Amino acid sequence: MNIRNIIFDLGGVLLNVDYTLTIEAFKKLGMADFDQFFTQAAQVKLFDRLDTGSLSPGEFRDSLRELSGLSLTDRQIDDAWNAMLLDMPLERVELLKRIDRHYRLFLLSNTNAIHYPVYMQYMRNTFGVNSLEALFEKQYLSYEVGLRKPDPAIYEMIIRENNLLAQETLFIDDSRQHVEGARQAGLYALWLDVSKNQVQSLFNAGGRLKGVVRKMVRT
Repeated sequence: MNIRNIIFDLGGVLLNVDYTLTIEAFKKLGMADFDQFFTQAAQVKLFDRLDTGSLSPGEFRDSLRELSGLSLTDRQIDDAWNAMLLDMPLERVELLKRIDRHYRLFLLSNTNAIHYPVYMQYMRNTFGVNSLEALFEKQYLSYEVGLRKPDPAIYEMIIRENNLLAQETLFIDDSRQHVEGARQAGLYALWLDVSKNQVQSLFNAGGRLKGVVRKMVRT
């Protein structure tokens, strides 16, 4: 295995997220059953459509009002929806800068037009980075490209557009289903159990993948 390219997930791997905070925020607004149609692993079509850009933020908010029967303001909905977004530790930003010397780096995120401006503002305020793309060769955001993980087509798009070889490319994600989608597209893929390990643990001090990680990926 000769890895030359690494594709990173954002939420969970680089950016800390807590989905339960959004569930609890909507419950406080009166949507007692919000957790029944939103989880990290399985989302109703409403959230999928927001992530692929086929549903606008305004349509998303209106749909939530209709589903809940509540007269929620745009601000209330956005604040609850964004509650899951936490921080990106400095050591992860520094890690990306180190490993950029050895690998071509790409970002692949299931995200949407409500979340993206919020964490971009965080990145600007915290690290002076105007775009996440400053840390990668290229970023792929689901709502911009019209595809979302785990559809194999989104991984194939990255391979094709950047003249990569799937057998030289590693995808890292904290979702098992997204990892499986990457494998179906022919990539090496690693599931990161963020309850036990952080992404920094995969690389040595020089910014290269550890040997044990290569064995994990190979199996």
